[in-house]
Amino acid sequence: MTHLMRIADRVLNRPLLIDPAKAQIVLAVLEGRILPGLEDGEGAAAADLDRIAPQPEATRFVGSTTRRTRGGSFVRAVGSTAIITVDGSLVNRGAWIGASSGLTSYEGIAAQIDDVANDGEIQSVILDMNSYGGEATGMFGLAAKIRGLAAKKRVVAVVNDVAASAGYGIISGANEIVVSPTSLVGSIGVVMLHMDRSGEMQQKGVRPTLIHAGAHKVDGHPFGPLSEDVRAALQRDANTLLDRFLETVEAGRGASRLSTDKARATEARTYFGQDAITAGLADRIGTFEDILSELNRPAASSGGKSTKERPRMDGQDTTTTASSISLEAHNSAVTAARAEATAAGKKDGAAEATARIKGILTCEGAKGREAMAQTLAFDTAMSADEASKVLAAAPSGQPAAATQTPLTIEQRAQGMPEFGSDANDPKPTAENIKGGWARAFGNTSAA
Repeated sequence: MTHLMRIADRVLNRPLLIDPAKAQIVLAVLEGRILPGLEDGEGAAAADLDRIAPQPEATRFVGSTTRRTRGGSFVRAVGSTAIITVDGSLVNRGAWIGASSGLTSYEGIAAQIDDVANDGEIQSVILDMNSYGGEATGMFGLAAKIRGLAAKKRVVAVVNDVAASAGYGIISGANEIVVSPTSLVGSIGVVMLHMDRSGEMQQKGVRPTLIHAGAHKVDGHPFGPLSEDVRAALQRDANTLLDRFLETVEAGRGASRLSTDKARATEARTYFGQDAITAGLADRIGTFEDILSELNRPAASSGGKSTKERPRMDGQDTTTTASSISLEAHNSAVTAARAEATAAGKKDGAAEATARIKGILTCEGAKGREAMAQTLAFDTAMSADEASKVLAAAPSGQPAAATQTPLTIEQRAQGMPEFGSDANDPKPTAENIKGGWARAFGNTSAA
């Protein structure tokens, strides 16, 4: 029960840099468990969390904490690459919380950053990230610390599987962000949670009385709805923190990759894999194993040391030692590769579009439904298979009328009354028809 009260204190009525879906989970966990007098029932079930056995260390089964030149470290490393795993929701100070809670503290991550920054055996760092975000307080300082580390040693963030909100804010300071095709990245925004428990308390017969000095001392209390002025004040806080968040992202990614305006334009959207790269939130597709192997790969020109150059966060060139490729050359190669990929994509896309249109217009179901087939081919995004099914289910149009030879006067006159005669007259011949026309013209001329 003590743990839940502390969790509630960290998440309610304070700005959070967390994905909204994760925030709803937090509320669901706290629901009905943090009011006084609930030691039994749900409260007792929550208190059982204190007795849950600690979970395994939140890291991969790779690397070691031993070092050759020092007494050891609490950060795992493989060769000259340290691995800092960030897994779970983020809080500023969390020494009181256990691994079973699924929370990770900024102070714990910062301690690992400081350790590897002063470790002469460590040349590069992988931030192994999987977090939907968490508290705003503390994130900005940690992001600045990671930017400082990235200026000294190469820092690569590998997203497995989520880097949202504060989780993204942290890794924005890395030299490079690597994602998998299904990694979820983004949610650059701020959310605040408020719980109005007045209805529940009324049902339980509980009437709280708040005695306070200072008009705003109890703003945002859970015993009633938010007033408009308190809501407006909280919204101002959220807007201010969003501005700081956007500035932090630009400071890490650089204006050329993800400027403040470009980050704001995402409107806290999340992106998968390649879409995150296109939006400027990530740099390339890769795996943890690929990056670890790459960072530890010996280079012939440096006597076995890693030769990756560390780009500055503003996107400009930087002077480093043991560099096998300049940042300018790297950027040029990336630009050329992207241009080539774009051209190839356009060519492939045109070929696919042509094949799709041809498939729709020539399918069996298009026979007798040509107009409908053209509409599906040019005015919809249906695939050829989908359009074929729709056409097959649609009623067939009427076949075009066969071309006929124009009828002669005699043929058209058959069965018709003589022009200008009584309708009861016998059926006339062609000569009678001509006579009728002559009489009609004569009468017209006489008139």
